[in-house]
Amino acid sequence: MPAKLYDKEQILDACLVVFARYGYDKTSTVMLAEAAGISRSLIFHHFKSKKDLYLSLLDRCFEKGSIEIGFDNILGQGDFFEVKEKMSNIKFNYYRKNPELYKVIMEAFYNTPEELKMEIKEKYGKLIDKRNEVMEQLFEKIPLREGVYRKQAFEIIKLTLDYFENKYLSDLVEDENLNEAYFQNFVKERNGFFDIIRYGIQR
Repeated sequence: MPAKLYDKEQILDACLVVFARYGYDKTSTVMLAEAAGISRSLIFHHFKSKKDLYLSLLDRCFEKGSIEIGFDNILGQGDFFEVKEKMSNIKFNYYRKNPELYKVIMEAFYNTPEELKMEIKEKYGKLIDKRNEVMEQLFEKIPLREGVYRKQAFEIIKLTLDYFENKYLSDLVEDENLNEAYFQNFVKERNGFFDIIRYGIQR
């Protein structure tokens, strides 16, 4: 039997395509084994279950994405608002080049299968909280007008980000392809909201 059939990385590559196409709930171990060109028993030799395989795949996606996107390197490249825009552009271009990875990430974190909710929260909750803390520290460097409470200002920013993230995801329900024109309009509209927050609405 060819060595590639036993290669764990190649198994994960094949399974990524299946999970991206069908989603976690509709994917069976038979489908995964067929895609990887191996038996179900060999799948279970490498991974305890479909859940374990999916979480291993998610770890790999997260690790590759973190390296490619270079989150830590971006933080010193401008103020809070500039960094957010740079991050959005880098993430968009990275996910557009890796559509299967993008679809798995979207399902895992924004449409989490019920069976995986506890595991994903435990595995990634602290990491996401840490990144949010870093962004909050970056926001600390933004000078504010007298009388503006920093904590309240950051909460408004987070609400705005949540609004646009949910809007972006809902717009992708019917069209799963990442569209450059839509993305640029999305960033422009979001930045317009940021400008209102930064500069106020009253003369």
